[in-house]
Amino acid sequence: MKVLFGLGNPGSKYEKTRHNVGFMFLDYLAKEHGVSFVSKPKLKAEIAEFISGGQKILLVKPTTFMNLSGDCVRLVFDFYKVSLMDLCVVFDDIDLSFGQIRYRNKGGAGTHNGMRDIVLKLSSKDFARMKLGIEIENRPHDLSNFVLSKFSPDEFDSLVSIFSETKTELLNNFLDFS
Repeated sequence: MKVLFGLGNPGSKYEKTRHNVGFMFLDYLAKEHGVSFVSKPKLKAEIAEFISGGQKILLVKPTTFMNLSGDCVRLVFDFYKVSLMDLCVVFDDIDLSFGQIRYRNKGGAGTHNGMRDIVLKLSSKDFARMKLGIEIENRPHDLSNFVLSKFSPDEFDSLVSIFSETKTELLNNFLDFS
């Protein structure tokens, strides 16, 4: 089993914001595979699953706020008894230009509070991550307001091709979407 966590904030207030690009990517995958998310309150998550290449794939969206993402990740990790090598977290990265994607097998949390919480709760940096760039030229200095702002119409229109490329990167590095 492989588990993909997409990071974001719950609630309609945060839909389609830069900080929720991890949720948006998982929604893209769920739609592509014809599955829906189901609320799992005990796991502090919404989860969708499908089989691909003979392997179960879990798509997990934490229902905690971003800064407490590690609570959900820890609960899912323990409940499903998966190894760190079977986890991948997809999240926004303010230090990558909009449209850039970067896969890493392990690494630090950088400036991302959700990732900091996950590293803390798992007591490890040894899990995969897929960073989706949200940086724009001349971004405002108030990072909190910036990451919680919505994508421009042009950026939003570009997300499908970015998500397609992200899926290819995951296919090459982490998953089998056969």
